[in-house]
Amino acid sequence: MIATDTGNLAMTSFTPDPSNPRQLRDAFGRFATGVTIVTVATDDGPMAITANSFSSLSLDPPLVLWAPDKSSRRFAHFAQAEHFAIHILAHDQDDICWKVARDGACLLDAELTQNVEGVPILPNCLARFECSQYASYDGGDHEIIVGKVLRAATRESGDALGFFKGNMKIFTDK
Repeated sequence: MIATDTGNLAMTSFTPDPSNPRQLRDAFGRFATGVTIVTVATDDGPMAITANSFSSLSLDPPLVLWAPDKSSRRFAHFAQAEHFAIHILAHDQDDICWKVARDGACLLDAELTQNVEGVPILPNCLARFECSQYASYDGGDHEIIVGKVLRAATRESGDALGFFKGNMKIFTDK
């Protein structure tokens, strides 16, 4: 590690390697992200996973991407799904975020609607993107999944649930 001075702020430089994954994870955590829940339908019912790797990609065609961890026990459900929905969470949905983070099958007893493809839909999100899988790419220990947006929905107002430096935050629209 090398400490450098960039004006008034000290920076610590390092070369990522297997001995310092925590440093790299902490550096990635300096990028504030929104929080999403991705849902799919399985033979056993709804499956969900939290993800902050979501990004818009293209307007024409309408594409989004996200990247599930290959080591996740839920990975196969999402990597093989023909259809999925990405839900951008509102500030008051941190409880469901943590439930899904702990247990992808926690929505089994929830009363959820389904879209025309049978994908479970969460209520009260800031936005929702109902997608078909368009492409997927190797992304190291993650898989990059590109979805073609078939339908989208937005809520008119509300603050967003965010993630920064390992903690949930509220991003206001004010």
